[in-house]
Amino acid sequence: MSEVKHPIGQQSVAMVTPFHEDGSLDTDSAQRLAKHLVDTGVDCILISGTTGEAPTTYQPEKNDLTDAVVEAVGERAFVLAGAGSNDTAHAVRMAVNAQEHGADGLLVVSPYYNRPSQRGLRAHVDAILSETTLPVVLYDIPGRTGLAFSDETLDYFAQNERIVAVKDATGKPEQAIKRMNRTGISYYSGDDGLNCMLMAQGASGIISVVGHVAGAFFRKQIDAINEGDIVTARNIQRTLTPLIDAIMGGGQGAVMAKAAVHMMGIIESDRLRLPLVPALDEELDRMRRAMENLELL
Repeated sequence: MSEVKHPIGQQSVAMVTPFHEDGSLDTDSAQRLAKHLVDTGVDCILISGTTGEAPTTYQPEKNDLTDAVVEAVGERAFVLAGAGSNDTAHAVRMAVNAQEHGADGLLVVSPYYNRPSQRGLRAHVDAILSETTLPVVLYDIPGRTGLAFSDETLDYFAQNERIVAVKDATGKPEQAIKRMNRTGISYYSGDDGLNCMLMAQGASGIISVVGHVAGAFFRKQIDAINEGDIVTARNIQRTLTPLIDAIMGGGQGAVMAKAAVHMMGIIESDRLRLPLVPALDEELDRMRRAMENLELL
């Protein structure tokens, strides 16, 4: 196997976007959260992704969020900005704005709902590439978009040096392993339950939601894999399973992660924007117990 590359770092968190109680953007909390994440071992912050409620934030807010996170941790971490839309012109505008406001790279998801052909998917990504100069991470999450990246499309993008990685949330680890070995594109686990499995097989790292609260654990796991200590990495994965299940299993990851960092006192409010609604009390209690068992509260 060729040497594993880490084009955006190894440990990324798809960061929630904090809001004040009145629903407005809270950049102070965003900066505190970004600093907390980096302090726990995170070396890449993803902003304006699905976990960041990007579908319900407006472009001026995205720009302000990018400015705030770049100011807070831009010298310590790679800042990856989401440019996801099923309107290619809109995705291009988001990508251009992210670049202008200091992001280091772009996360591009396949166009959801209208679900074009693979030729349309390639044209969508090519349009973003043509208007920007930043490295691009493709986001393959067909469970949300209804449109997976095909083998042929990934082979096509593997020829472009601007396509540096894939965030894989397909739930198909065997497919992901075959693809990263065949294409040479760096792969990142987008499913916290599969982090250890994919990294042990050569994935470059993780783009996590649970890392909001378990960053130090994931850093130890990554370090163990880098040293070839699979037993330690596997034991960490087992230790984290109740927390992963509590955040990603019953509720919605963005909702639960935001509630978790609010419980920890890092952000001012756990306010969400519709259509996301607060977690149920039993979901919060389950997560709180899992966090307390790991001494995270």
